[in-house]
Amino acid sequence: MTRVKRGYVAVRRRNRILERAAGFRGAHSRLFRPTKQQVMKALVASKRDRDKRKRDFRKLWISRINAAVRKQGMSYSRFIHQLYQSKILLNRKMIAQIAVLDENGFTSIVNSL
Repeated sequence: MTRVKRGYVAVRRRNRILERAAGFRGAHSRLFRPTKQQVMKALVASKRDRDKRKRDFRKLWISRINAAVRKQGMSYSRFIHQLYQSKILLNRKMIAQIAVLDENGFTSIVNSL
């Protein structure tokens, strides 16, 4: 059987992976096999942390709304329930922004319930 040299296809594939490992230390950025493992691990971590960021922001918005609503003498769960009943369609991000930046506006929202 004749020898097959894979040529530039394999080299391009390796270089693409090695480019992703720029900034890794030692063999993790120079040798292909450990680099491939570290790049896969880094991609898994970045996907996990992108998903986690969404959860963290939602927790932050809820705690900000809760703090602002407590000042008005109401609980968070009752506030959200009354928002749904009143058909006020604001998501938690917007409510948290209003609570932090415009206390009078937030007070008027609470009073309208």
